[in-house]
Amino acid sequence: MPKRITPLSETRVRTVKAKADAFKLFDGGGLFLLVTPSGGKLWRLKYSFEGKSKLIALGTYPETSLAAARQRREKARKQLADGVDPGAVRKAQKQADTAEAEVFEVIAREWHAKFTPTWTPGHAVTIMSRLERDLFPWIGKRPINQIKAPELLAVIRRVESRGALESAHRIRTIAGQVFRYAVATGRAERDPAGDLKGALPQPREKHHAAITDPKEVAPLLRALDGYQGHFVVKCALRLAPMFFARPGELRNAEWSEIDLDEAVWNIPASKMKMKQAHIVPLCRQAVEILTELKEVTEASRYVFPSGRSFARPMSNNAVNAALRRMGYDKETMTGHGFRAMARTILDEVLHVRPDYIEHQLAHAVRDPNGRAYNRTSHLEERRKMMQTWADYLDGLKAGALVVPFKTAKR
Repeated sequence: MPKRITPLSETRVRTVKAKADAFKLFDGGGLFLLVTPSGGKLWRLKYSFEGKSKLIALGTYPETSLAAARQRREKARKQLADGVDPGAVRKAQKQADTAEAEVFEVIAREWHAKFTPTWTPGHAVTIMSRLERDLFPWIGKRPINQIKAPELLAVIRRVESRGALESAHRIRTIAGQVFRYAVATGRAERDPAGDLKGALPQPREKHHAAITDPKEVAPLLRALDGYQGHFVVKCALRLAPMFFARPGELRNAEWSEIDLDEAVWNIPASKMKMKQAHIVPLCRQAVEILTELKEVTEASRYVFPSGRSFARPMSNNAVNAALRRMGYDKETMTGHGFRAMARTILDEVLHVRPDYIEHQLAHAVRDPNGRAYNRTSHLEERRKMMQTWADYLDGLKAGALVVPFKTAKR
């Protein structure tokens, strides 16, 4: 059992005396005070990132008080939770006023740290991994205002040569965002990524595999109900067709967002692809499943916690892996495919107004004047649609009469 650390007090920090050798006073959460033989009192934070143990300085006492050091510790821990290395952020910030700040990597890390709070944790990790793998090794140490379009294109061609054309386009987009940030902060004159428009062939559009014929949906729904795996995953599988939310939104759902009395799931903007808060009305069937699930996972922050730890959500591959176990390969059905299933059948079979469907899919829908609707637009109509949809799915499972998909009439 790990030794319990008693938090430091301001008095303890102020009165501690130096010794012949340096020693540490621990406050918890990786924060400690390093007392040097000369009497210096230095705040340090020990943490782990990507399996490696790291250490950063958080200031000196008394210039940095105990309370201030704790605030910096919590900020660093939040960055870690978002998949960001606090040490890399501090390095970028430290270099911001030096000549080194003009190189691509430092500016890119500064840009990443600035915008991480507006992204989902998974997106932040993906962006940084792409920067570190595909851009930093080649142009990371180059002065950003000296990087021209041909040099950037050569870097992107490396990605394309791996057969990853779609990734190559994403790298160009990320590079462009960094260059535009550099222009806005006065460290570059223009964005060379903009000059590469049309330099790469367009990738073929990929669609997520989905079952959209009601006759094939019926046995899928029965398979979901009969899933023999982990209970939490089974609940996610049963709710996915009802919600038709994006897989990342589903697996990261938190109990604090779910109001079973009001029958709504309020997804904050920070978790949404379009960065706009979204409401998912809960049908009667969804409330029943969530009520049962809450008895099992209420102790977790997450509605669908990992089978290994209640401290994190289930794997982003949990739903797809369950579908594979049930015999549905990736060319037939995916977790994302429940969205296409709902969109197609609601439109082609149930004849729901397309704008209601698009609102519920959290797609950008605009009014006749070009303004984006807010998250409560058509909420009552969407609530009725979600209940009608859930009842229709129940009918399919029970073997009720199915309107032939090919001959559905308007």
